[in-house]
Amino acid sequence: MKKAIADLPRPNLILITSLMTYWYPGLFATIIFLKENFPGVPVLLGGTYATLCPAHARKYSGADRVLTGPWNGEKMRIVSDYLNGALEPFEEKFPSWPFPAFDLYPRLEYVCLLTRCGCPFTCTYCASSKLAPRIESRTPESIVKEIIYWRGQWGIQDFAFYDDALLLDSTVHILPILQEVNQRNLQVHFHAPNALHAGMIDKEVATILFRGGFKTIRVGLETASETRQRETGGKVNNAEFKEAVRNLKLAGYAGEEIGVYLMAGLPGQRVEEVEESIAFVKEAGAKSILVEYSPIPGTPLFEQAKKFSTFDLEEPLWQNNSILPCRWEGFTWEDFRRLKKNCGNRFFPCTRIHENLGEQR
Repeated sequence: MKKAIADLPRPNLILITSLMTYWYPGLFATIIFLKENFPGVPVLLGGTYATLCPAHARKYSGADRVLTGPWNGEKMRIVSDYLNGALEPFEEKFPSWPFPAFDLYPRLEYVCLLTRCGCPFTCTYCASSKLAPRIESRTPESIVKEIIYWRGQWGIQDFAFYDDALLLDSTVHILPILQEVNQRNLQVHFHAPNALHAGMIDKEVATILFRGGFKTIRVGLETASETRQRETGGKVNNAEFKEAVRNLKLAGYAGEEIGVYLMAGLPGQRVEEVEESIAFVKEAGAKSILVEYSPIPGTPLFEQAKKFSTFDLEEPLWQNNSILPCRWEGFTWEDFRRLKKNCGNRFFPCTRIHENLGEQR
C-alpha cells in the first residue's frame, strides 16, 4: 500500500481523516509518510477524530490544518483557497455528495451506504449530534441509483447501511427504497450493522425488511434497565423492544437472526445489570450481542466516565472500548469475558469488534 501511494502523481492537496479517536497513532504515521513522499503538499485533517479531539489533533497530528465539525460551505471555501480557486463550485449539502470512491479498493466485496446524516435522539453516550447536528436525507431515487451503480458496474450483492436513523420517516425513506429494489429484481442483500431503532419497527417495516433482503438485523437496546434507559436519553423502552422482536418474528426472522446490542462497561454499571439485560433479550426470543462502552469526548456521559475510570480519558488511546475503560470491582474484565462467552459472541482482545458481513451470509 505504501508503494502504491508513493507512486501516485503528486497531488495539489491531501485530505485525511480517522474514524476513531484512538486510531490516531496510525493517522500520525500516515501524515508523516505523506509529507515525506509529497513534500510541500498541504495536508488537511478532518472528520471524527479532528472534531472530537481538536486540541489534541492540532497539537500532535502534524497536519497543516485541522477542520472540525461536519462538511459544509466553509470547508469548501477553505479547500478552494488551498487550490487557488481551481475547485469547481458544487452544492455542499449531504444529499448532493457524489458516491464514495470504493472502486479504488483493490478488492470490493460489499459497499457501505449512508442514506442520511444525523439522528433525532440525544443518547448521552453518543456523539452523533456533534458529528452531524442536522438531519439530512438523500432521496430514495438517489439511493436506488447508487445500489444499481455498484450492482451493475461491480457486481456487488451486499450493502451495509450505516445510518444512525435508517428507519426514521420509513414511509418516505426506507420503504420506497426497498420497494423499488424489489420491483427491479436487483437480487441484493442488505445489512444493518449500525442497529435499527426498536421503536420504529412496526409490522409493516418488519415485513418490508424481510422481503426487501435484509440478512443482518441488529436492534439497539443497550440495556433493559428502565432507569438507565431514561438516564441515557430514553431512545427505547422495553415494551417497544419486545414489540419490535415480535414484529420481526412475524415477518419471518428466526430469533437467532435478530441480534440485539447491549452495552457493557458503562460508568458505574454493575455486572448484574448486563446479566439481567441478557436474560431479558433471551426471554424476548432474540440474541444478545455485547458491545463495550467507549467514552467519547463531548458527550454528556464522558464527564461521568472521566470521574469513574482509572485511565486518563483525555488521552484518546484510553478511549478505546476494547480495554473496557470504565471497568471496576462491580464489573471486571473477567465478568465481561464470561458474559461474552455465554452469549456466544466472539472475543477479540485489544481490538474493536467488527462483524464480518461475509461470515453472516
